[in-house]
Amino acid sequence: QVQLVESGGGLVQPGGSLRLSCAASGSIFSIYAMDWYRQAPGKERELVATISGGGSTNYADSVKGRFTISRDNAKKTVYLQMNTLKPEDTAVYYCHTRRGSNEYWGQGTQVTVSS
Repeated sequence: QVQLVESGGGLVQPGGSLRLSCAASGSIFSIYAMDWYRQAPGKERELVATISGGGSTNYADSVKGRFTISRDNAKKTVYLQMNTLKPEDTAVYYCHTRRGSNEYWGQGTQVTVSS
């Protein structure tokens, strides 16, 4: 069983920055990939960024060059640094991981980009 708890969302002006955190429970963390998804009102949930157990990263085209995913295995935490935020980044952001056929999601954290 894995529990994921996100934090760090909030209201920010366009062009601003936020850092999201996702703390994971469970005995093993370092070997598993971790993802950030987001869901805007009226839209489907979309994959934003992924980091493998080895630290390889992938990003959605819409956030490349602006967002950075990282992980601290000692703290069992994954981060999403979001820079140059745009109004279209407004969404609920979710942390996600898999253990075999099981998927685990956090409760989500709201990010609102508005002046």
